[in-house]
Amino acid sequence: MNRKNQSSERIKRLKDYVGGLRSNLDGKKLYAEYKEDIENVTPQEAFEIFHGLIEEGVKPDEILIFLDKAINVFHKSLFNHRWEKPKNNNFLMDLIKENEGLVKKTDEIKILLKESDLQTKKQNLFPKIAELREFDAHYLKKENILFPYMENAMPKFHGLSIMWALHDVVRARIKKAIDIVKDDNSTEEQLNKAIADVFFGMLGLKKKEELILFPSASEVLSEDDWHQMYKQSLEYDFPFIEKPDAKIADDETKIFEGGKFKTETGELDFEDILMIFNALPVDLTFVDENNKVKFFTRPKDRIFPRSPAIIGRDVNNCHPPSSVHIVEEIIESFRSGKEDSAKFWINVKDKMILIQYFALRDNEGTYRGTLEVSQDITEIRQLEGERRLLKWNEGEL
Repeated sequence: MNRKNQSSERIKRLKDYVGGLRSNLDGKKLYAEYKEDIENVTPQEAFEIFHGLIEEGVKPDEILIFLDKAINVFHKSLFNHRWEKPKNNNFLMDLIKENEGLVKKTDEIKILLKESDLQTKKQNLFPKIAELREFDAHYLKKENILFPYMENAMPKFHGLSIMWALHDVVRARIKKAIDIVKDDNSTEEQLNKAIADVFFGMLGLKKKEELILFPSASEVLSEDDWHQMYKQSLEYDFPFIEKPDAKIADDETKIFEGGKFKTETGELDFEDILMIFNALPVDLTFVDENNKVKFFTRPKDRIFPRSPAIIGRDVNNCHPPSSVHIVEEIIESFRSGKEDSAKFWINVKDKMILIQYFALRDNEGTYRGTLEVSQDITEIRQLEGERRLLKWNEGEL
């Protein structure tokens, strides 16, 4: 049996093993039955195992219940797997360094936990726990840059939705820990548990990246992929490390150079169109009738991060697993003609964000896609009376 067939057979058996864990069967008996397969599993095979479960209809949130148990059993084989970093490894090394910075931050928090006076402990911990929110940029770079490239490389990497679900778990745990630290009435037990949950989530993600994500990405992505991902990452923050001193090369090509966009209301060239789009105080994202992301704007003050890696990506893969059903409902309502728009408003970092979706239809009324429009309406909501005179005060509308 060749290596490919061996891997395929091992994946089938390990899916049965993980299924046994999911059903709470005896762990020791399961391990003994699948011992040889467990001791030879590779990072890419681990992806394929969990991707197979998703294809069978198992939800990412359900997989999280037994995920760590499975990863712990696979740990020895994954840890011993030999892999090489890509030659063009700037993007990967930045992610690794951010993880190292995270460990330093958690070590600082561990020292503060030794304080005996609870109120003093809370006071000292608050800025340090709040600082962990900065690490969200690390997760965003994975979601918006690395994940799309891996999904394009191989279908099995659609199992990355499991890791995205873990990102959302960590985000929720950090928020909860901050609330408990700020609460004068919270107990030491509540405080310690909340911080332990944050550590378990964030450091657990670090381990999964190092054992599974980074090796798999290094084995399937090209040198050009890594170059493009690095360039795109420079538009994001770099939590707990110094931001690279590099400029993004302008690789954008001018399509139909010299051509004009002409209508009865006027004409524009492509540079005009791009300048107008990017000057609008909103984020625009266009998803076509096949649910693929086709275009997004780059306003000066972007609300939600977007990277060129998402172009051509299925829109469902651009949202957290917990909200995919909402996206699907909106698009299907537009496609069927039942609805033409939908709107939400949420609080993000002390800002009120209005998110609107509009159905796009051609002259014959055929559904051609969806336009997502996100806008910071914090200052708009505070407007009162009138302003009829010109003012240049910074920060004012």
